[in-house]
Amino acid sequence: MVDLSLLRESLEVVGSDGEHVGRVDHVHGDQIELAKLDLGAGFKHHMIPVSWVDHVDAHVHLNLTKDEAKARWTEKQ
Repeated sequence: MVDLSLLRESLEVVGSDGEHVGRVDHVHGDQIELAKLDLGAGFKHHMIPVSWVDHVDAHVHLNLTKDEAKARWTEKQ
């Protein structure tokens, strides 16, 4: 289980392949909202579940590759 207190605004989110996925904007319960003003996020807010997080250090590391994450994230409504 990931310590949600480690998830901070502006932390880079990377896939299991080390590739840039986005940056943390906010955490809403069990969802991470990625920053809109980020080329990796396509300049739109996207939501990813906290369950995708493998660990947090200087970055948020996902247990999915960049391409897997982008194929499964949802756009914020």
